Amino acid sequence: MPPLARRFLRTALAFLASGLALGVWLLAAREYALPVPARIRSAHTHLVLVGFVILTIGGVALWMFPRPAKGDTRYRPLLAEWAYWLAAGGTALRAVLELLLPLPAAAPGRLLLLVAGSVQAGGVLLIFLTLLPRIRSVSSQPR
Repeated sequence: MPPLARRFLRTALAFLASGLALGVWLLAAREYALPVPARIRSAHTHLVLVGFVILTIGGVALWMFPRPAKGDTRYRPLLAEWAYWLAAGGTALRAVLELLLPLPAAAPGRLLLLVAGSVQAGGVLLIFLTLLPRIRSVSSQPR
C-alpha cells in the first residue's frame, strides 16, 4: 500500500474516532439534558462524513485503482498530496471551529469558518479530480 494511501486511511480512522466521541456526547446530552455547543451536530457530521467516509474512499481508491500508465502526465502525485492536506486540514479546522464558535459567531469567526469549509470542499473535489485519470479498466491498457 502506498504511503499516501496509508496516511489517508489512518487520518480517516482518527476522524472516525473523533466523530464517534462527539456522537456519544450528543447521545449523553440528549438523555441527560446536558449542555452542548450549538454547532456540535455540524462538527460531528463533518468528522464522520467528510473526515472518515471521503478520506477512506480517497485512500482506498489511491491504493486499489489501476496505476497510471507510464508517460501519463494527467496523474500528478503532488495533487494527491495537496488533496490530502486540504481535505484533512479543512475538515479538522472546520470541526474545531464548529465546536468553539458561538451561535451566532462574530464576523471574523464566520469568515474563518467559511474559509475552513471552502478549503475542505476544495480538498474533497481535488481528491476526486486527482483520481479521474486512474478511472479506467485494466483491459484498456496497452499490452
